[in-house]
Amino acid sequence: MKVTLKDGSVKEYGEAKSILDIAYDISEGLGRAACAGEVNGKLEDLRTIIQEDCELNIITATDPKALYVIRHTASHVLAEAVKRLFPNAKVTIGPAIEDGFYYDFDSEPFSREDLDKIEAEMKKIIKEGHEITRFTLPRADAVKFMEEKGEPYKVELIQDLPEDAEISFYDQGGFVDLCAGPHLMSTKGVKAFKLTSSSMAYWRGDSNKARLQRIYGTAYNKKEELAAHLERMEDAKRRDHNKLGREMELFTTVDVIGQGLPLFTPKGTKMIMKLQRWIEDLEDNEWGYVRTRTPLMAKSDLYKISGHWDHYKDGMFILGDEETDKEVFALRPMTCPFQYYVYKNTQKSYRDLPYRMSETSTIFRAEDSGEMHGLTRVRQFTITEGHLVIRPDQAEEELKGCLDLAYYVLKTLGLENDVTYRLSKWDPANKTKYLGDDNYWNSTQDALREVLREKNVSFVEAEGEAAFYGPKIDIQAKNVYGKEDTMVTIQLDCAIAENFDMYYIDQNGDKVRPYIIHRTSMGCYERTLAWLIEKYAGKFPTWLCPEQVRVLPISDKYEEYAQEVCKELKKAGVDATVDSRSEKIGFKIREARLDKLPYMLVVGQQEEADHTVSVRSRFAGDEGVKSLDSFIADITEEIKNKTIREEVQAQ
Repeated sequence: MKVTLKDGSVKEYGEAKSILDIAYDISEGLGRAACAGEVNGKLEDLRTIIQEDCELNIITATDPKALYVIRHTASHVLAEAVKRLFPNAKVTIGPAIEDGFYYDFDSEPFSREDLDKIEAEMKKIIKEGHEITRFTLPRADAVKFMEEKGEPYKVELIQDLPEDAEISFYDQGGFVDLCAGPHLMSTKGVKAFKLTSSSMAYWRGDSNKARLQRIYGTAYNKKEELAAHLERMEDAKRRDHNKLGREMELFTTVDVIGQGLPLFTPKGTKMIMKLQRWIEDLEDNEWGYVRTRTPLMAKSDLYKISGHWDHYKDGMFILGDEETDKEVFALRPMTCPFQYYVYKNTQKSYRDLPYRMSETSTIFRAEDSGEMHGLTRVRQFTITEGHLVIRPDQAEEELKGCLDLAYYVLKTLGLENDVTYRLSKWDPANKTKYLGDDNYWNSTQDALREVLREKNVSFVEAEGEAAFYGPKIDIQAKNVYGKEDTMVTIQLDCAIAENFDMYYIDQNGDKVRPYIIHRTSMGCYERTLAWLIEKYAGKFPTWLCPEQVRVLPISDKYEEYAQEVCKELKKAGVDATVDSRSEKIGFKIREARLDKLPYMLVVGQQEEADHTVSVRSRFAGDEGVKSLDSFIADITEEIKNKTIREEVQAQ
């Protein structure tokens, strides 16, 4: 057999060999460093036997792909440690994930002290250096094997496998786990790891099934790499909007109100108001939108016309019972069907298109309780939702315009480099989920793909992520922990107008079905605020800050002048306050810094006499004395231009 290596060279063998044997045949050093192999692009165990021609890449510990194998092995070490310390715990699944690994157990909750004990036990197991071996069993024997071990979740997993599936197990010194691999050759290969947290999870992600306890961890090849990762995680905790947003008094949640229903305090409300006013003025005055205002609920009849009742009912809050009530209502999960009737209110000709409607829409989604997180996943949220009714010949230009608007918004917020673009396509293997046939989906996906290419945007394609009525351009961003969410979406819909009998009169006097673009310019206000909190660690651009200036009188004698300064600032549209507490000025300055304020104006005898202010900023520290008029001119210009000032001096 011929084995083609990564560098293009070919090794020939007259008999089957393991990947490890081939690695040692290439060089002694490579054999010692090998962690896994990539056979025809698939990651495999070093134990894997090569029996036919293939392409082989030997994966060493320095290769990022090795981390998957290291972390997968670490998850098994974790499971063994838990079973040693908590013999009654039942094991379920334990995969490697992007930044580490986890394992789910049917057990009592784990405390931080428990995690520390488990870590210590894992170190013992690693030091013991058990060889990890693989074996297979027929399905019936595999079921019996796990039944005898008292592991019902493993039994269920085996029973769900095809009758002819090869059922593999890994044994590390007596601890045996059902697993497809790949794994390291020995537990000693796990050199640097840390258990990071524990949480509740559901068996197979189903809230109707057993509640499990999930332990998260991470592992790296070197201790230095682990230390760097843990430092990044500490920074992530400092930036976590769910923690920082509450500390900054931007939002809160209350159990008796409900999960996924945040309350915005005056500061958080002020920020959302600034974003909303900006977006509405931007869309209406510069991008040619008309504004609508539509109900928060509708009869089920509307959602049946749109298709949401068939395709999205499980995600809606239903008011009433179809079997017993004359009318059943639902809180709206999106605004599109409402805006269609705004369009239909008067007859449109081809000259009236594009007809761009936008609305600051509060919508409702029946998210699973396990999916809730801070402001990024909630049950009620407000969105910059718009629908463009267009002629088919306008599709390319209007799609580009939606993309340009989204980019402009991201750039103004300083977020344009923090996103990725995705073409979200249908799943042709599950056609019942979607409207339209193959030709419809191929043509609409091609249209979006071409727009992305013409705008020179790098993007990935993802099957099964489209809306039921059409494909999407999704602009994605990750939170501080690496979880990705959709921030902005642009969707092309050439089908739904038929359901609503939407048309325009063309130049020949004929009725023609329009196309519809569903889009957001900024996305959801709640999710965007979460993103901004984490991006700036609470140190927002001045124009977005709920408190832009705090005036600090040196003593009570100068409070009157401080109030005068504050009044002038407010007249100029600046959000300003006065710290009139009887505290030392140093204390007031430290407090303002902790509150992450852009500007502090210190005033005393000289400033009052000269009608000046002593300016301290988050960006440059002590900026010196300025006339009040000069400072007002500078800050109002900064706010107007939505300038993002860089911090040039540590505070």
